[in-house]
Amino acid sequence: MKSIPRRLAVLRGREFRLFFTGYAVSLFGSSMASVAVAFAVLDGGGGGSGLGVVMTARIVPIVLLLVLGGAAADRLGPRRVMLGSDALRCATQAATAALLFAGHGTVWALAALAALWGLGEAVFLPALDALLPRLVPAADLADANALTGIARNGAAVAGPALAGLLTATAGSGWVLLIDAASYAVGLTALALLRVPVLPAGAGGPGLIAELRDGWDEFRTRRWLWVSVLQGCLFNLLVWAPFLVLGPVLARERLGGASGWGAVMGAYGAGAVLGGLALLGRRARRPLRATLAVTAGWALPSGALALGGPLPLVVLAAAGAGVTSIVSGTLFSTLVQRHVPPQALGRVGGYVTLGAFAFGPVGLALAGPLASAVGAGTVLGWGAAWQLVSCAAVLAVLGRREPVAAEAPPDVRTAPVPSGDGGRGPSDR
Repeated sequence: MKSIPRRLAVLRGREFRLFFTGYAVSLFGSSMASVAVAFAVLDGGGGGSGLGVVMTARIVPIVLLLVLGGAAADRLGPRRVMLGSDALRCATQAATAALLFAGHGTVWALAALAALWGLGEAVFLPALDALLPRLVPAADLADANALTGIARNGAAVAGPALAGLLTATAGSGWVLLIDAASYAVGLTALALLRVPVLPAGAGGPGLIAELRDGWDEFRTRRWLWVSVLQGCLFNLLVWAPFLVLGPVLARERLGGASGWGAVMGAYGAGAVLGGLALLGRRARRPLRATLAVTAGWALPSGALALGGPLPLVVLAAAGAGVTSIVSGTLFSTLVQRHVPPQALGRVGGYVTLGAFAFGPVGLALAGPLASAVGAGTVLGWGAAWQLVSCAAVLAVLGRREPVAAEAPPDVRTAPVPSGDGGRGPSDR
């Protein structure tokens, strides 16, 4: 792999290269599935209310089971949990495709399968952060996180466009069958990984003791829980209103669906470009950089609130995309370096739950608030809040980086089970 450029040196390692290939393929399939499911519901006569039922069924298991998924990753090993997740989601999407081919894709049948998909997603998400430190050297964690972020955002840009074309020409069932095949690719890549065995963590016996131990790891790091609190309020007050009210304002004065598509496409493109710029670079003060860049989240809401033209809103969305990948990459790397590897799954579950738990509340309240005070006012206050919260969190946390002594050793030095490609009795 000498031909790989220096800034992509993390891909020279077999384990991460193998995982990244499977992960990128499965992400692309997943980015297509949401479009196919939406049109399957609408074409089947479910309407907006039916689509809401399916979307809710998909999200609720993720919110409810994230922490348990993190505990499973720490107890069983992240690779094993992710194998089960990909197997479940592969089967779920194949079953959904079969229902649609047979003409039995009712709202409640699709909702039941969507809930199973959400279960798989709930255990996959916290396991991902726990797996990466076992695949790459500690010095390459930032590049590994940047590449996974590039894959996510690149899929989010290209996948829906292709899904729309395939859904219109071939039907939703074929798109979901492609998604099932993409999970099979991810499953195969995970099965071929050789992952180090780690010693058991310090938590006491039993699930409750393990969850409490993970909570202690989370709450005793002020930089961690304060950052998560900021993210929680961001999703409630800024991003949820933007996602709901942005299309409304786009229809009124930005050219409708095409204009909104350009805005969201620019967001994804900004994230991809920001991730590429991050590769091979190291922040001297990563926590301060993570906190400072969150001010960029105010840009698209502010541009809409001020009545900016489409080019300005597109540029602002691209800036928010850069913010997304820079802050996400640096923060994930901080967590992976400063939380014991045996607790990363549980801590990742608490982090994700804390950051996104109030997002559905923001989605539900944005419309009524806009009806009362105006969409521009809601978005303007959200942008102002983001700037104020950024300054406040920088004042609280920005003067001191996490103590380097907390950082765990390179976990790749742990032994790898032999004889079965890493599929031993345990790959904790």
